[in-house]
Amino acid sequence: MKINEIELVISAVRESQYPTDIKPEFLLVGRSNVGKSSFINTIINRKNYARTSATPGKTQTLNFYKINNEFYLVDAPGYGFAKVRNTLKKKFGLIIENYLKSRNNLQMVFLLIDFRHKPTEDDVLMYEYLKYYKIPVTIVCTKVDKVSNNSLEKNKALIKSELKLSDNDNLILFSVITKKGKELIYEEIAKYL
Repeated sequence: MKINEIELVISAVRESQYPTDIKPEFLLVGRSNVGKSSFINTIINRKNYARTSATPGKTQTLNFYKINNEFYLVDAPGYGFAKVRNTLKKKFGLIIENYLKSRNNLQMVFLLIDFRHKPTEDDVLMYEYLKYYKIPVTIVCTKVDKVSNNSLEKNKALIKSELKLSDNDNLILFSVITKKGKELIYEEIAKYL
């Protein structure tokens, strides 16, 4: 897949603000600081298009990135950051839930999980929610380059066990640094285009 055009079309908080051009959409979810902005920048081959922040919990809207005038990557607010007030956490949860329940052109969700750590309770709840509502999901394990080769299989097994993944579930090891998994992400997207 060659990325030629990228446009941040809108940062939305409600359905009435979503794009109306009915292109396939791929939602990115994950806890704050898991690397969603870096993931987007790697996928679209740009350094700082999606703003990365030193402060987790910075994304507070659904950001719709139109790619090649063909599909959208939709960046959701991160969940689970302790310093974000409970009222904001609830708001983020409602933004994501409303999107998931109302969006017919959602094709798949990329659930980003930090490969260095056991999935959080929020990661498990998000995964179970997507499975319950039969929304296609691909687990993307970020920061793989920060894990030693000796620990790769152990960490992978821990994530599979915590999320109760079956062999049919998609799991991609991803690194912003080495670009590992980037082509596999393109292949997943291409299946729906």
